[in-house]
Amino acid sequence: MGMIAVKGGICAAEGFMAAATAAKIKSKRRDDMAMIFSEKPCVVAGTFTSNVVKAAPVLWDRELVDSGRPVHAAVINSGIANACTGQMGLDICKEEADATAEAFGQVISADSVLLASTGIIGLQLPIEKMKNAISEMVPKLEASEAAATAASKAIMTTDTTNKEFALEFTIGGKKVHLGGMTKGSGMIHPQMCTMICFLTTDLSITKELLQKALSENVVDTFNMISVDGDTSTNDTCCVLANGMAGNAPVADPASADCAAFTEALEAVCVALARKIAGDGEGATKLITCTVS
Repeated sequence: MGMIAVKGGICAAEGFMAAATAAKIKSKRRDDMAMIFSEKPCVVAGTFTSNVVKAAPVLWDRELVDSGRPVHAAVINSGIANACTGQMGLDICKEEADATAEAFGQVISADSVLLASTGIIGLQLPIEKMKNAISEMVPKLEASEAAATAASKAIMTTDTTNKEFALEFTIGGKKVHLGGMTKGSGMIHPQMCTMICFLTTDLSITKELLQKALSENVVDTFNMISVDGDTSTNDTCCVLANGMAGNAPVADPASADCAAFTEALEAVCVALARKIAGDGEGATKLITCTVS
């Protein structure tokens, strides 16, 4: 069976749940924090901004991805970027992760929590508001289309619409799902952008192969879009795989299973990248170029 588009965004894959809430980070009356959670620990791959200046959550996530530790959750906020915030910004990251582990009753550890922020550079995050929001989100977690959509809306900044997409395909005789959500509208330029993207899959795959697939994929997807020529401090693209589809682990880069996953990953990332470019600040048209 080929790939088919399905509903559910980041909750399309088995075992993933999402939630959103209003932490009032910038006093707007809308949800501005989101959470993703997996029932099972995930292998994770990530690509991040090429900017010399990297936001605190980028440094946090890059260390977690490089460490090879399993991941259970991700917490994302909009409104304030936690960039150019020095040691205090890094301390806030730890407090966020600690608060997440505490909200789960220490069932998960703080060093299994990915973080992402997007918004105004230079301001410190209101950590007490965020701790309260984290506590509110844990009991709200659902494996539903509505929860996924709410999360995709909560991470928006200057975006005019939320951006999510998911596919179903078959690997090793098992139905596999890959879904994602992203945000981005301004400061969009090759070498990643002011972009937060989280992808979730129930595929069983080695960390090494997952990282290889993602690193190669962003070259021809997210790094092929441009809105205003600015490269940001917070660009983050992470994919979490929890193995709950039950397929034999994908480990051979030359295998048909790997090719099938790579094809699906490209399709999801192309769809999300086009949504970003089409929502560029002030944009009324989406232009794609084919060079031969």
